[in-house]
Amino acid sequence: MSQTVDGVIVSVRGSVVEAHFKEQLPPINTILRTGAEKEIVIEVLMQVSAHRVRGVALTPTQGLSRGMAVTSTDEPLKAPVGREGLSRMFNVFGDVIDRGPQPEGMQWRSIHHPPPPLARRSTRSEIFQTGIKIIDVLMPLERGGKAGLFGGAGVGKTVLLTEMIHNMVEHQEGVSIFCGVGERCREGEELYREMKEAGVLSDMAMVFGQMNEPPGARFRVGHAALTMAEYFRDDERRDVLLLMDNIFRFIQAGSEVSGLMGQMPSRLGYQPTMGTELAELEERIANTDTGAITSIQAVYVPADDFTDPAAVHTFSHLSASIVLSRKRAAEGLYPAADPLQSRSKMATPSVIGERHYRLAREVRRTLAQYAELKDIIAMLGLEQLSPEDRKIVARARRLERFLTQPFFTTEQFTGQPGKLVSLDESLDGCERILADEFMDLPESALYMIGTVDEAHEKNRRRSSSDSDSRDDSESTTTEDSRADDLHEA
Repeated sequence: MSQTVDGVIVSVRGSVVEAHFKEQLPPINTILRTGAEKEIVIEVLMQVSAHRVRGVALTPTQGLSRGMAVTSTDEPLKAPVGREGLSRMFNVFGDVIDRGPQPEGMQWRSIHHPPPPLARRSTRSEIFQTGIKIIDVLMPLERGGKAGLFGGAGVGKTVLLTEMIHNMVEHQEGVSIFCGVGERCREGEELYREMKEAGVLSDMAMVFGQMNEPPGARFRVGHAALTMAEYFRDDERRDVLLLMDNIFRFIQAGSEVSGLMGQMPSRLGYQPTMGTELAELEERIANTDTGAITSIQAVYVPADDFTDPAAVHTFSHLSASIVLSRKRAAEGLYPAADPLQSRSKMATPSVIGERHYRLAREVRRTLAQYAELKDIIAMLGLEQLSPEDRKIVARARRLERFLTQPFFTTEQFTGQPGKLVSLDESLDGCERILADEFMDLPESALYMIGTVDEAHEKNRRRSSSDSDSRDDSESTTTEDSRADDLHEA
């Protein structure tokens, strides 16, 4: 049976399509289909007049022309939800893109949902442990909260996200949903392979809107992933970890759509509706009486400028901000989280406890004092500092190195096995370093280790390898001198 033609296309400008309808006008967010095989998908975003709508295409518009028939589906864009979607990779339309068969038995739900009402939200504050020392000690994450990973290009946002997936899926009994918004297809393929090899894909679903896709598809992929997460929280009463890489690309896609729709740009060229669009997405991520969606979002910061409107608007929604520093990355201090710029609303005595709060403040104070002394050290040298200041510098440098950590997801590149460190072990290590217990050990013994006790073992191995190399060089020198004597004879 052939479908009824509802309207005709009257203009095509890039991804923006206008259609004329003689009778009933499709509502906002309705999906229209056109093309030879109805393969071109358009989402209605504006009703221009009594008979005309303007929408943005979610697929490429090659071959589209004026006068072509357009059909209204009378439905919004829908996403597939259900257990059958675990271990699979989807695009914004719910089609699988991992070369496997389309899963059967899944429900389809609209991607447009209101956030849960305040009456359903949980008011308890709980800590979400990651197994990463610097995050658990200085910037603890909230269960059911939103955490941001801020940083420019190449400082380690995606690596930190993949490490968190590895740690959470293996050690927490929840579901992970990874949402790639406008990211490289290489990253999606690598993540899929790594999660499969780690054996954690069975509790994970992935949704991707790639860089090369039209802005409309990239703009809606976050809503599709959230719809899947809401199913596990509300219907299956499970905790969900939602990882978004990268929330800036969502804002960027919205800016492109806004420009295409003819809206006047706001500050720095961003769309005037940026705050509203971001809030519509972020407010759906919540901790309710049935379960929690904990979200960790990578946020690209344009030109490392934290006053950029995209970064400022995103900051306001987060319970924890992990700021990645290019300077720390250049020094080899990975993860490159800046302990003085990063913050967490969870870091209060009532939530994390007196001991944790006291140690975190002491660590920050020591690192802040070291940052102030760096200028004096650069101009006059370490020798000009007072004995007390020298102790602060020694403590701070050991703390900086202890807060580095080898990751499971980088084993193949570094050759170092990954480490997962509990919160108690991390706090114990910081406490012992602040008590000057490791002053006799070189700073390098605390670099890229797990628990603090590994420092002694690392120093012992280094000492034995140094003595072996010294013995080798001495025997080589003796043999050379003997050869010289024989030559002279």
